[in-house]
Amino acid sequence: MTPALSARGLHKRFGSLVVAQDIGFALPPGARHALIGPNGAGKTTLINLLTGVLRPDAGEVRLDGEPITALAPWLRVKRGLARTFQINTLFPALDPLEAVTLAVCERLGVAGNFWRPVPAFRTAVDEAHGILGSLGLGAVCHRPTRLLAYGQQRLLELALALATRPKVLLLDEPAAGVPRQEAGALFAAIEALSAELTVLFIEHDMDLVFRFASRVIVMLGGRILVEGSPAEIAADPRVREVYLGGARHADLGDAKVREAGVRDAGVRDAGVRDG
Repeated sequence: MTPALSARGLHKRFGSLVVAQDIGFALPPGARHALIGPNGAGKTTLINLLTGVLRPDAGEVRLDGEPITALAPWLRVKRGLARTFQINTLFPALDPLEAVTLAVCERLGVAGNFWRPVPAFRTAVDEAHGILGSLGLGAVCHRPTRLLAYGQQRLLELALALATRPKVLLLDEPAAGVPRQEAGALFAAIEALSAELTVLFIEHDMDLVFRFASRVIVMLGGRILVEGSPAEIAADPRVREVYLGGARHADLGDAKVREAGVRDAGVRDAGVRDG
């Protein structure tokens, strides 16, 4: 099966500072993978390399098997690679329906005519309204973005990414700054996305990681330290040492092993039942 997104031998340095070293991985279609690691591990740098914000000094990135390493970020979006950012990049004066409709119009190549009366863009408006409704933002779609709760703003950024109809979605700490209860709702919305959409998300909350990821990639010092199932990652002594905190959090790691083991067993059982 051709990976939805893959990287091979990615390397990036700024002078003497090496921020990415021989990074390689492959995301299968429909994957739900988490990217974790301590601050400074290189997670956002990797997202920037994948999306074209940074150009690698060596290595390549492929989308659906096709090389995209030389493409500008906007061309990668056109090919089906979208992202969200750690810090919201929204239009505070627009309401969600206006913002997402504009994103849909950009995808359709008619954003330059956005000054025309709204009925001229009825199809785009309907699509935008459907996206917002699927994320629980239908009731606030006419409220100015600046007045939305922060969790709703994070959902709106997700809606803007979905308006591009991506094949692969990269989420850079989508729950950053969101109250814990709202973060759960945010990730529930992510979990409910189309099974055909491939998702890679950065997250520091290990409860969310082990709850929503089918596989986990751990980074350290600009390298991929290890990749595996939630149970494998929770049990790995290297991860406990550099990320979970070694012996100080051994009990937490053991609990995650049990939790992830139950989750993996449930997935396997479902696979048997489904044939």
